[in-house]
Amino acid sequence: MTDRAALELRLNQWLEPGRFKDYGPNGLQVEGRAEVRRLVCGVTASLALIDAAIAARADAVLVHHGLFWRGQDGRVTGWMKQRLARLLAHDVNLFAYHLPLDAHPTLGNNAQLGARLGWTADARFGEQDLGFSAAIAPTDLAALAAQLRDQLGRPVTAVSGDGRPLRRVAWCSGGAQGYFEAAIAAGADVFVTGEISEPQAHYARETGVAFVAAGHHATERYGVQGVGARLAQELGLDWQFIDIDNPA
Repeated sequence: MTDRAALELRLNQWLEPGRFKDYGPNGLQVEGRAEVRRLVCGVTASLALIDAAIAARADAVLVHHGLFWRGQDGRVTGWMKQRLARLLAHDVNLFAYHLPLDAHPTLGNNAQLGARLGWTADARFGEQDLGFSAAIAPTDLAALAAQLRDQLGRPVTAVSGDGRPLRRVAWCSGGAQGYFEAAIAAGADVFVTGEISEPQAHYARETGVAFVAAGHHATERYGVQGVGARLAQELGLDWQFIDIDNPA
């Protein structure tokens, strides 16, 4: 058991949100009860996750994608009203960490994804050093795509480059397809992220560097789990990860 202030302090110490220029507020987004015994972790503060957390008797919810984003309509109507109403009615705290949870060198989305795939980052690249890069045993695109599919439990989209052996992988979870050019400049043979947009297929074919889109949600499931497990160990919290399926 801990209290809300101590939990936020520990999260901010680990994730250092002040270091990042982000798209929304990091930290405590919705204040609930002061005492925290049970924590639920998830990817996105959707109504389905909030309802599942309430059913699990959570005192706090920790997510990667919170409720508030830059440029958002500020009115509390529709889906926003529903989500906030549930949290407030049940006095549940909502903590959200976006880019800080991608970037953490051991607990973050990229580090945790890499650990599950056997990739140990030896370099960082891209804006705010969010991209990770590692040397790997030589492989080919089909084998790497199959490894990702098996680990993440979903199909992936793979665009071949020039067929070279893959000796260096670069990756950045979520919607980081815009990092592809930085990954190419960093010497990657293949770039792995969550999503693909129209230009990336052409870049792969023209530069020879392969591209794999493995799912925005799927590649960002592991950071909150790493943090949740660490919080349980250090603060004695009861915690669980609840995965709300998302095909994106």
